[in-house]
Amino acid sequence: MKNIAIIGTGYVGLVTGVGLSEFGNKVICTDINQSKINNLNSGKVPIYEPGLEELIKKNINSERLFFSSDIASSLKKSEVIIIAVGTPQSKGGAADLRYVFDVVDRILENLNSYKVIVTKSTVPIGTGNKVITQLQRKYEENIDFDYVSNPEFLREGSAVKDFLWPDRVIIGTKGEKALQIMCDIYRPLYINKNPIQHTSVETSEMIKYASNSFLALKISYINEIANLCETVEADVHDVAIAMGKDGRISDKFLHPGPGFGGSCFPKDLEALLSLSQEHNVTMETLQAAIKANKNQKERIGEKLDRLISGGIRGKKIAILGLAFKANTDDVRESSSIDLIKFILNQGGFVNAYDPIANKNMAKIFNNIHYYDNVYDAINEVDALVIMTEWNEFRSLDLNRIKKSMRNNYVLDTRNIVNMKDLSALEFVYDNIGRLKI
Repeated sequence: MKNIAIIGTGYVGLVTGVGLSEFGNKVICTDINQSKINNLNSGKVPIYEPGLEELIKKNINSERLFFSSDIASSLKKSEVIIIAVGTPQSKGGAADLRYVFDVVDRILENLNSYKVIVTKSTVPIGTGNKVITQLQRKYEENIDFDYVSNPEFLREGSAVKDFLWPDRVIIGTKGEKALQIMCDIYRPLYINKNPIQHTSVETSEMIKYASNSFLALKISYINEIANLCETVEADVHDVAIAMGKDGRISDKFLHPGPGFGGSCFPKDLEALLSLSQEHNVTMETLQAAIKANKNQKERIGEKLDRLISGGIRGKKIAILGLAFKANTDDVRESSSIDLIKFILNQGGFVNAYDPIANKNMAKIFNNIHYYDNVYDAINEVDALVIMTEWNEFRSLDLNRIKKSMRNNYVLDTRNIVNMKDLSALEFVYDNIGRLKI
């Protein structure tokens, strides 16, 4: 068991802290936001993530998980310090590292014994060396501290599962002592296999960006294939299935949709592109993926405008799904934002429904109507658009919907509604890359 302090109780820090405490470590999750700490101590979880609330309660009761705003004391009591603060995108596209280096300054003030200092935040390649240089101004590396890059690979909506049963754990460090300590922290993962890969710090930092960027490339690619399928009378569903059976390709992330969003892919692509430009390395695939994703989001609004007879102006549209993906309340960079803006700019009106993301979207749009029931949102609308692949949208009562809608337009950007049923009920519908029935 190790004593661990995690700085930052956002999405990554909270899931990491809970996961490491579940592994048997004693973890203090710290944050400068006293209100957030108070809520966590009272059992209020600030994010929606399946399984997270239950594990928090379990490990608090087991006295392995604690929440504190006393960062100095937490740093001094811990052998391992994990930096898990945000690295938002700056105006130029590069990652903003101010919060990371604010934490490094706090560590400098409170380094009272040997520590393993770990960066879990997503940071550009070369950040580790900058952190080490800053710490070395006062302390001697390998005596007072060791540095580790330990990137996260958590998917929102399945983050708890991803942490407890990871595909890989990357430990970037040059210190054998630090490597052994990190292996001890993750020792429960050795029960079935050893997912740990030891690399240099720079390689570890690159793995995170390379992984997210490749997945984003894959999404943009299948979206463009879907768009081409629409013009040549091919079906992207069958194309993706066949492609996915090729072991060199796999079927993961071959699902066309309204464009990717969230807190990682858009930001990480821009950060990696900014880094490549800084080093005079051309990465045309990244530029293409970013452009293709922007185009896809714009295309959804255009598809809807073409689908509705007479266009969007004056029409009431139900948007089903506001989160950027299912099983999360995260609306950051959600394609629904772009579509809502488009509808409002075209003179349309919006009814919105999401199982859990209404409140977060209301912080962005206060001039649309939000509903707590999907059928209330659909009542008397001219068109409905499915934007998030929530399971409840896969089994909508189409007969009920047809009777309650004012018009009969359906745009399914996730290809989850049965086209035969839509046709049988004489809906006027469209989707992404599918052959119409």
